[in-house]
Amino acid sequence: MASRALPRRSPSAAQPVDASIPLYQQVRYRGLLTVAVMGASVMQILDTTIANVAIPHMQSALGATSETVNWVLTSYIIASAVAMPITGWLADRIGRRQLFLAAIIGFVLTSMACGAAQNLEEMVAFRFLQGIAAAFISPLSQSVMLDINPPERHARAMSIWGMGIMIGPILGPILGGWLTESANWRWVFYVNLPVGLITLVLMWALLPRTHTRERKFDLFGFSMLALGLAALQLMLDRGAQQDWFESAEIWIELGVSVACLWMFLIHLLTAPVTLFNRKMLADRNLVMGMGFMIVIGVVMFSSMALLPPMLQRLFGWPVIDTGLVLAVRGIGILMSMWVAGRLLGKIDARWMVGSGLLIAAYSLYQMSQWSLMMDTGPVVVSGLVQGLGMGLIFIPLNTMAFATIPMQFRTDGSSLLNLFRSMGASVGISVVTTLLGSNTQTSHQDLVAHVTNSSVSLVDPSTADRFGIIGDVAMQMVNGEINRQAAIVAYIDDFWLMMWVTLAAVPLVVLLRPPRPGAAQASAADMGH
Repeated sequence: MASRALPRRSPSAAQPVDASIPLYQQVRYRGLLTVAVMGASVMQILDTTIANVAIPHMQSALGATSETVNWVLTSYIIASAVAMPITGWLADRIGRRQLFLAAIIGFVLTSMACGAAQNLEEMVAFRFLQGIAAAFISPLSQSVMLDINPPERHARAMSIWGMGIMIGPILGPILGGWLTESANWRWVFYVNLPVGLITLVLMWALLPRTHTRERKFDLFGFSMLALGLAALQLMLDRGAQQDWFESAEIWIELGVSVACLWMFLIHLLTAPVTLFNRKMLADRNLVMGMGFMIVIGVVMFSSMALLPPMLQRLFGWPVIDTGLVLAVRGIGILMSMWVAGRLLGKIDARWMVGSGLLIAAYSLYQMSQWSLMMDTGPVVVSGLVQGLGMGLIFIPLNTMAFATIPMQFRTDGSSLLNLFRSMGASVGISVVTTLLGSNTQTSHQDLVAHVTNSSVSLVDPSTADRFGIIGDVAMQMVNGEINRQAAIVAYIDDFWLMMWVTLAAVPLVVLLRPPRPGAAQASAADMGH
C-alpha cells in the first residue's frame, strides 16, 4: 500500500481548521498513481461528449423520438450537477479513498448497464446513476493530484490534470464516431470497462487514505441547492425545445431555480451548519476562480458544441475528418499547458491568465471571419490558437485558486470549481444554440429580401412557377443556398458574442492574487481563528 491508514478524527461541526495537517501526502510510485488518477478523470470527462455522436443510433434502437432521446443526455447532466456539491462532505465522512474507489466501480457498472439497455426508460435511469458516479470523479482526481504533490509541483500537477479535462471533450466525438461507425453505439459505453478496471486496480493498490471527520450534513442547504441546480439544468436543456419563455414549463423551472438558489444563498450566509465552510468561500482566489471557470465553460464547451454540426452540415465534412481537424485544438492545449507549467512561479500568474484570455479572444475573432468558401486551414489555425489560449488560462487559474486554501478544503473547492465550469458550459451552450436558431431565421429573412431576378442570374424568382417541377427544383436550390448563408452568418454572430464575453473577463484578472510560498499555511491558521 502507498501509505498506512490514518486515525479517525471526531471534531464538532464548528471545529477550527487544523493548520498542522501537512500540505501534501508522501506516496510511493507517485507517477503510477498519477496515471491511474488521470485514467479515471479522462474516462469520466470523455463520457460527457462521447455519447452525443451515438444519439441518432440510440433513437432508432431504443424506439425513442427525437425529443425524448435527449433525456439520455439531460439525465446525466442533472445527476452530475446535483451530486457534485456533496463530494467534499462524503470524502470527509467515509474517506476520499473509499469514495473514489466507489465512484469508479459505480461508473464502470452503470456504463455497462447503459450499453445493455433495451429501452429508453432503462437508458435514462442508468445514465442518471452514471451521472451520480461521474460527479465525484473529477473533483476527487483534482484534489488527489494536489495532495500527492508538494506545493512547488502543483503547477506541473495541474498541467497534467488539465490536459485530460480539456482534451477529453475534444477526443470524445472522434472516439464516439469511430466506435459507432466501426462497431456499434453500445461500445460508446463498453469502452469504459477496460479503462475502468485498470484504473481501479492501480487506485486500489496505490491511493493513500486520508483523515475522516464527523461532519454534519446540511440537509436543507443541499436540498435547496440540488433543486435549484436541477431546475436550472432542466430549463437550459429544454428551453430551445419548448420555445423558451413562451412555455409555462420554462417559467416554472426558472421560478423554482431562482427561489431555491436564493434560499440556499441566505442559508449559507446565516445558518450554523452549512454545506460549505463560509470562511473557505471568503477566499478571493477561489471565488474568482469559480467566476473564470464560467468563462472557460462558455468559450471552450460552447465552441465544441457549435463546431462539429457546423462543419458537417454546412461544409459537408465526414464525422472522422471533423474530429481530426478539431483535435488540433488539443495540440495547442498541450503546448500551452507545458509552457504554463514551466513558467508558473517565474512570472506573475495573472499575466498568463490575461494573456490566455486575449489569445482565446483573438481565436474567436479569427472564427468570426470564416466563410463558406474556406478550406480546412482557417479551422486548424484558429483551433490551435484557441488551444494555446485555453491552456494558458487553465493551469495558472487552478493553481491560484488552491494557493490560499488549506488542504482540508481542497475537495470542496475542487467540487465548486468543476461545478461552475459545468454550469458555464450548460449556460453557454444553451445561449449560443438559441441565438443560432433565432439569428438564422433573421438572416434568412434579410437575405430573401435581396433575392431578385438581377441577383439570381440562373432563374427569375417571379416566373419560376411557369416551368413546373424544373422551376421548383431551381427555387429549392436557391433556398438551400440562402439557408447555408444565413446559418454561417448566425454562427459568426455567436463567435462575436463569445469573443466579447472573453474580453470582458480580462480586467477581472487584477482581482486575483498570485500564489505565495506558505500562503496555504497562513490561510489555514487564519481560518482556525
